[in-house]
Amino acid sequence: MAHEDAQSNDEPMQHMHSENMDMSDDMSHENRTVRHHSMAHDAHNDMNMSGMNHEHMDGQSQKHADMDMSQMHHNHMNMDMGGMDMSHMNHDDMMMHGGHMMHMGNMKRKLWVSLILTIPIIIFSPMMGMNLPFTVTGVPGQNWLVLILGTILFFYGGQPFFSGAKGELEAKKPAMMMLITLGISVAYFYSVYATIMNAVHPSAHVMDFFWELASLIDIMLIGHIVEMNTVMKAGSSVDALAQLVPKQAHIQEQDGQTRDVDPKDLKPGDVVLVKENERVPADGKILSGSPVLDESLLTGESKGVTKQVDDEVVGGSQNQNQSFTMKVTKAGDSGYLSQVQALVSNAQSHKSDAENLADKVAGWLFYAATGIAFIALVVWTIARGFTFALPIVVTVLIIACPHALGLAIPLVASRMTGLAAKHGLLIQNRNALESINQVKYILMDKTGTLTEGHFKVQNVKVLDDQVTENDVLRLAGALEKGSTHPLALGIVEAAQNAGISDFPEVEDFENIPGTGVTGKINGHSVAVVNAKYLDEHEIRFDQTAYTAQAEAGYSVSFVLDDDNVLAMLAEGDAIKAGTAEFIQSLQQMGFEPVMLTGDNQQAAQKVAKQLGINKVHAEMKPEDKIKYVKDYQEKAGAMMVGDGVNDSPALAQATIGVAIGAGTDVAISAADVILVNSKPSDILNLIKLARNTRRKMIENLWWGAGYNVIALPLAAGILIPWGFQLDPMVGAILMSLSTIIVAINAMTLKI
Repeated sequence: MAHEDAQSNDEPMQHMHSENMDMSDDMSHENRTVRHHSMAHDAHNDMNMSGMNHEHMDGQSQKHADMDMSQMHHNHMNMDMGGMDMSHMNHDDMMMHGGHMMHMGNMKRKLWVSLILTIPIIIFSPMMGMNLPFTVTGVPGQNWLVLILGTILFFYGGQPFFSGAKGELEAKKPAMMMLITLGISVAYFYSVYATIMNAVHPSAHVMDFFWELASLIDIMLIGHIVEMNTVMKAGSSVDALAQLVPKQAHIQEQDGQTRDVDPKDLKPGDVVLVKENERVPADGKILSGSPVLDESLLTGESKGVTKQVDDEVVGGSQNQNQSFTMKVTKAGDSGYLSQVQALVSNAQSHKSDAENLADKVAGWLFYAATGIAFIALVVWTIARGFTFALPIVVTVLIIACPHALGLAIPLVASRMTGLAAKHGLLIQNRNALESINQVKYILMDKTGTLTEGHFKVQNVKVLDDQVTENDVLRLAGALEKGSTHPLALGIVEAAQNAGISDFPEVEDFENIPGTGVTGKINGHSVAVVNAKYLDEHEIRFDQTAYTAQAEAGYSVSFVLDDDNVLAMLAEGDAIKAGTAEFIQSLQQMGFEPVMLTGDNQQAAQKVAKQLGINKVHAEMKPEDKIKYVKDYQEKAGAMMVGDGVNDSPALAQATIGVAIGAGTDVAISAADVILVNSKPSDILNLIKLARNTRRKMIENLWWGAGYNVIALPLAAGILIPWGFQLDPMVGAILMSLSTIIVAINAMTLKI
C-alpha cells in the first residue's frame, strides 16, 4: 500500500506494505520501556547505604570500554558513562579512579578487611588506655601490634588510592586521590617514626596517628563504594552503533551467485544483495528493486521511505519489504555509521575532560596544604629547629585529610540517584548535572520526543453519504489488519479504538508496490490507496480537502469501494500529552526551547506552532544537530533531548544529554540521563533535582573542607607566638563533626 507523505526533502513519499515486515527487533518501545523501568527499580535498590549492599542488575554480556583507557579522565570521581560500559555483573562492576579500573567486589573486600584491622588499632591506641601484658625493647606490646596492623592496613586498604594518585600525577591534575594518599602516607610514616622514637627514647612520648590512618582509609573506601553504587547500567553507544551493521554482507558475483563476507571487508564498487528484513551493510546506490527502508537512524522519523534505482541508501537502514541489489559507494571509515561513531566518540571524549566540584576543591586543598606545610617547615625550622617543626608539618597535612570531603559528594549523589529513580529518571553521568546552572537552551528532537513517534489517524473525512466513519474504518481495518507497517497499524488502531473488532474477511488480497492494497470484501472491490493511484486511474476526489491535509503534514490515504471514493484518512504523529504545558513551564523557568528535527520544515513548523516553540531547525542530519548544539553552547549551556540514532552525537556533545527511555539503545547509551517513562515533562523534575543537588554539593563541600580555612593556619602554628597551638586531637574532632553534618545535610535533599 502507498500513502502520500512528507519527507525531509519535502517531496511526496510512497511506501509499501509487506506481510513479512520485521517490526519486532530489540528496539521496540514496549521492550525498552519495560527494561528501563526495571533498571530504575534496580538503581533505587542500589541505594542501600546502611548495609552498603549493591544490587547487581542482570546482564547477558560484558561489553568493553570503547575508548582508550589512557584517554579516560583521571579524576577519581569522574564517571563518564558514555566513555565506557558499566555492565553490572556479579562482582565485576567497575569504575575509573585516577585512570585505573576499580571493581566493586574488590572495594567491598578491602573495606571489610580494613574495618576488621581498624578495631584492634583503635582498641590498643594510647588514648584507649589498654595495655598488653608484655613489652618489646621497653615499648608496650600493643604499640608493635598496632604498627604491624597499621602497616597491613596502609598497603592493603590504601592501594586504590595509590593507583588513583598515580593516575592523577600522570595527568598532572592532583585532586582527591593525591590528597588522600598524602594524608594517609604522612600519617603512616610519621606513626612508624613515632613508634621507633618511643622505642629508642621511651621518655619521648611521640604521638602516632595510626587511628587517624585507619579511620581515613575506612571512610574513603565507604565513600567510594557509595559512589559506585550510584553508577547506573549503561551501554557503550559506539558498541550500540556497531550493532546496526549486519553480521555479514552478500556480495553478488558476475555469475549471479552470492558469497558472504564481513561488512568491514566491503570495498567501493562491490555489488551487494540486501535481503528482506536485513540491514543495509554499507552506503551505496540501488541497482535493482524498489525497497521500503526504515531510515529512522538518519532522520529520526519512523516512516518507511520508498527507494528506486539510483537512489542512495545508508548503511544501517532496515530493509522492510523486498530484496534489492546495491553498489557500494562508501565503506569503512567513510560510511555514515562510522562518521556517527566518530562524532559520538569525539563528543564523549570532550565531555569527559570536565572536572567535578569535589575534585576541584580537593585540588585546591592539596596545593593549600602542601604550600602551608612547606612554609611552616621552613619558618619553624629556622625559628626553633627541625624537631619542633616536624610535628607541626605533620599536623597540617593530617588535618587536611578529606574525611568529610570524601563523603560530601558521594552521599549527595547517592541520595540524588535514589530520588531520580523514584521519579522516572535514570542518572548515567552525574558530573554533567553539575553544569545545570549553565544551561539556558533546551534542544529537543521532534519525533519520539515531543510526539508519540508512531502514526495515528488524526482525521477521517467521509466523502460518501451512504457510509459512516465506522463503516470506513471497518473496511480499511480489514485490509490492513495483517500488516505491520506504521501507517497500517495506525488505521487498525483507529478502528479498534472505535470499538470495531469484527473485521470482515478479505479475498484476493493484493499488495501493489508503491501504490496500495486491494481486496474483495463481500463481493466488492475495496482498496486503501494514495492520491497517485487515484490520478493514474482518473478517479475524482476532493482536491481541496486533500491539499489541506497534505499541507498540514499528514499522510493521506483513500478508501475505495468499486472505484467509489468513500473517505479520506489523514494520519500523523500525535503530540505527547502535556507537552505544550511542559514547553510553557520551561519558558517560565527562563529556558529557551529549541526544536532540532530530521523531519521536513512544514511538519516541524506545524508541531512547533502547536507547542509554542519559536526556534525551529528542520531537515537535520546528525552532523547538523551536533553543529547546532555547539553553536548554542557557545552562547550558554545546552541540554539536548532526543531518542534516535541521529540524536546520539548531539546527546554526547550537549552540556546535559537526555534520552527518551523508549528511544534507541544508541541514544540511551550516549545520554547522561534517561527519562524512563518517556515523558518530556519529567525534565522539569530533572532540572529541579539537578539544581538542588548542586546546591547541596556546594554546602557539603563547605562543611567538608571549609573548616580548613581556619584549621590549616592554626595547625601551622600561626598563633604559637601568642601561646596557642592546635592539638591534632582537636583537629580530629572538627573533622568528625564535619563528617556528621555532611551526612545529615545530604539526606535532606529533595526535589
